[in-house]
Amino acid sequence: MAHSLGKIGAASAALALLLSTGTVEAKKVVNRSVESVHQPVVERTDYVLDVGAGPHGLAFGEGQRLVGWFEGLNLGYGDTIMLDEPAAWHGGPAEQGVAAIVSRYGMLIAHDAPPVTVGRPAPGTLRVVVSRATARVDGCPDWTHDNSEYAGSSGSNYGCATAVNLAAMIANPEDLVVGQQGSRGGDAAVSIKAIKTFRDATPTGSGGLKAESTGGK
Repeated sequence: MAHSLGKIGAASAALALLLSTGTVEAKKVVNRSVESVHQPVVERTDYVLDVGAGPHGLAFGEGQRLVGWFEGLNLGYGDTIMLDEPAAWHGGPAEQGVAAIVSRYGMLIAHDAPPVTVGRPAPGTLRVVVSRATARVDGCPDWTHDNSEYAGSSGSNYGCATAVNLAAMIANPEDLVVGQQGSRGGDAAVSIKAIKTFRDATPTGSGGLKAESTGGK
């Protein structure tokens, strides 16, 4: 009886080991390129605040409430501020009041169309939308398999350090999606200016070596 139970236990252990091995094998990704399978994932969150406004500007106390909201969000570079104005007071005193507060943080109001948010601003209000993007890398570190398996592929952790550091350091994660457009419209002369300056410079040794004397007077 004990011998039979021992066989059953051994068979169960072998089956569990086989299943666990199969699970690990199923998670393996054979990557035979130099492109990492680990890439930053960018997510965007929209924060909304409706402030009282009218044709003559923000309502009394709404400026202070907006400042408190910005402070709570820790507003900074990488955030995008947009306005949803149902009364079409574009460029009016209300928008100028919000712009003045935003300027304290060294930022400007974006004139892009605001994202779709829940509900609509009530009459007599101005909706301020702050869009914030974050970047993360899922599945890192990944030690599922390494380069010692001779599968002709990159290790499972290949690229993790680069992707995680990039996601942590980039100031505006949306640049990972759309990037920034050049201010000069792709002027090639600006791109090669540093190279041209280097090539046109006179070599430092063209004038010969300076004579120095180690003697006395």
